[in-house]
Amino acid sequence: MSKIKRGVSLYSYQNETFQGKMTLEDCIRTSAELGARGIEIIGEQTFWGWPEYGAADADVENWHRLIKQYDCTPVSHDFMLDYKRYKGRIMPFDEQVASVKRDIEFGARLGMKFIRALVSIAPEVLVAAAPHAEEHGIKILIEVHAPLHFDHPWIVRHAEAFEKSGSDALGFLPDMGMFLHAFPPVWKEKFLRIGVPRNIADYIEKAYADRVLSEYVILEVQEMGGTGPAIAMAETLRHNAAFEPKRMLDYMPRIHNIHGKFYQMMEDTNGDCVEPSIPYDEIVKVLQQGGYEGYICSEYEGNRWIEDAEEPDSVEQVRRQQVMLAKLLGEAEVPTIKTSPTASADAEATREAAE
Repeated sequence: MSKIKRGVSLYSYQNETFQGKMTLEDCIRTSAELGARGIEIIGEQTFWGWPEYGAADADVENWHRLIKQYDCTPVSHDFMLDYKRYKGRIMPFDEQVASVKRDIEFGARLGMKFIRALVSIAPEVLVAAAPHAEEHGIKILIEVHAPLHFDHPWIVRHAEAFEKSGSDALGFLPDMGMFLHAFPPVWKEKFLRIGVPRNIADYIEKAYADRVLSEYVILEVQEMGGTGPAIAMAETLRHNAAFEPKRMLDYMPRIHNIHGKFYQMMEDTNGDCVEPSIPYDEIVKVLQQGGYEGYICSEYEGNRWIEDAEEPDSVEQVRRQQVMLAKLLGEAEVPTIKTSPTASADAEATREAAE
């Protein structure tokens, strides 16, 4: 069996969390029941008031209680540092470094081994924060996210800065969305619903499969009479591409966590769960070849493509991806959910009604 481990980014449950259908306990318990015991979070989603007001001691204590109760492992705190929109001004370098240090301390407080840095953050900021990360037993991982990839000059610049620093507290977190080998069906269906003519949608889907340059596709769509939503659909080709999973091999020593991005998990006629646009079979083989032993954390982002037409079922989508990952990793047991994913929320609602 593979040494790669399964986890979940609680970002996957964002719809249910926002609507109050799932509590933090529901999210952690559901993930644990699926055998995905690595838990990744976005601080703003999981801890009220973070980062503006900090996180309450009671909330952090509850986090640790739940992690222990469900035998899970804290994996990563994904922080933002949107320094260009900070109080209407660009955040100066020293303030950026101080902000990253604060996230390092928060990650350590939660028992995390990693914190995820947005790809927009300059390498010099992360290098300056690296000694603080070393002191706290944390690694800062820059997310390699489409449209960027491991041969992009910005990522190469980070890699060079990391090596020059000599710090092993700096690394990468690849997002599997950069390996989008087919136009996601769930995207196409959304664009059809909002008015893209079928012939244009079919053309864009085929153009993506044929790897036609995005600028040519946009021009062709305009010449086909496409406007508004049709142009927007063509524009998605600017921000997504079918990069090669094997490019991770050259960076494997600094790759410590994986975002298992997916948009739509489908069950085929054999009952197998598949992601129709991202080649996870190839991805897992590359990770195994590179000796990767960290987590692949499910990151469901198909919800925003369907919520205009139906209620997202993030739990079912995560379950299907975990079933797929377990099979690819050679696990014998099929992941299943044993408890209603909204059990805690239902119980809380009952208690409030009684009061």
